Amino acid sequence: MRRIREKNPSIYRNRVASLATKHAKECALSWPLSRALGISLLVPMSVDTDVLGTFTGETPRQGTMLETALSKARLGMKATGLPLGLASEGSFAPHPKIWLLPSDCEILVFIDEEEGFFVSEQLITTTTNSGLSRCSSEVEALKFAARSGFPAHFLVVRPVGNDDPDCIRKGIRAEPELRKAVHGAIMQSPAKLAQVETDMRAHANPTRMKIIRRLGARLARRLRTLCSVCGCPGFGMTGTEPGLPCAGCGLPTSLVLREIHSCPRCQFDIRLPRKDGLLFSDARHCPFCNP
Repeated sequence: MRRIREKNPSIYRNRVASLATKHAKECALSWPLSRALGISLLVPMSVDTDVLGTFTGETPRQGTMLETALSKARLGMKATGLPLGLASEGSFAPHPKIWLLPSDCEILVFIDEEEGFFVSEQLITTTTNSGLSRCSSEVEALKFAARSGFPAHFLVVRPVGNDDPDCIRKGIRAEPELRKAVHGAIMQSPAKLAQVETDMRAHANPTRMKIIRRLGARLARRLRTLCSVCGCPGFGMTGTEPGLPCAGCGLPTSLVLREIHSCPRCQFDIRLPRKDGLLFSDARHCPFCNP
C-alpha cells in the first residue's frame, strides 16, 4: 500500500465502522483502513452473512454483487448501531475479456449514514486458484489438491448428481480429511464421482484474502479524496466514456476515451483522460476498419 500524506488528514480518524463478515475479512481490511484512515473495525458476531448467499449454492444470491454487499453492510450497521459500515462480496467466473482464464471479481462498499452516501470499489483479477475437478478416486483428488495450493487453501467436496446440501463438506484442510470426504462423496454419488472444488470463502483462501486487502487499500485512498464542491469524502472514478478514436480512420471506437470521476453525495463530476495516456485505438478494434 502506498504511503498517504498527512496534508489531507482523514475525517474518519478514531472512528469505528462495522464490518459484516463470517469469514475473517477483518484480517485483510483492518490494516489498510487503520493505516490510511485511522478507522477501526467491529465485526458483529450475530450477523449471518450466509443468508444473502453462499459460494457452494445452498443459498443462492438474490441480487447483484453491489446490492448484496450493501445489504451485508446494513445488517452490520443495524447489529452494532454504528453509522459507518463495510462489507464485501466476491464472484468467480471466466475473465470478461480473457475467457480462457478464471477471474476473481471483488467489490467492497462503505456506507456513511451520517454524511448520507456510500461508495464502492471493484477489482477484477486473474490472480485466483478458483477451480474444480470431478474425481473418481482419492488419487485424482490429491492431484487437483496439489494444483490448488492445498492445504494452505482449503477445499470443498460434494457428490456429483446428489444435490443434498448435507452431503457437502467444506473447509477441508488436511489430507486424511480430504480422502475421507472424497470416498464418502463417491459412495453418495449416482455417477460414482466426487466434485472437488477450491473453497473460495475468504478465511479459507489466502490468495483471495490478499486481493481483498488490495481492495481495502484502494477504498481507503478513495475515502481520503474529497469532493471539491461539497467536501464529501469518496470522490473517485464511477464510470467511463467510450469513443477512443481509431488511429486509422479517426472514427470513435467502443474503447474508453475518458474516465468519469464523481462525488457520491452531490454528484458533481469531471471527465479525465485515460490513465495510460492512450490517445488512439489500434485499427483492429475499429468497427469501420475491421468490421
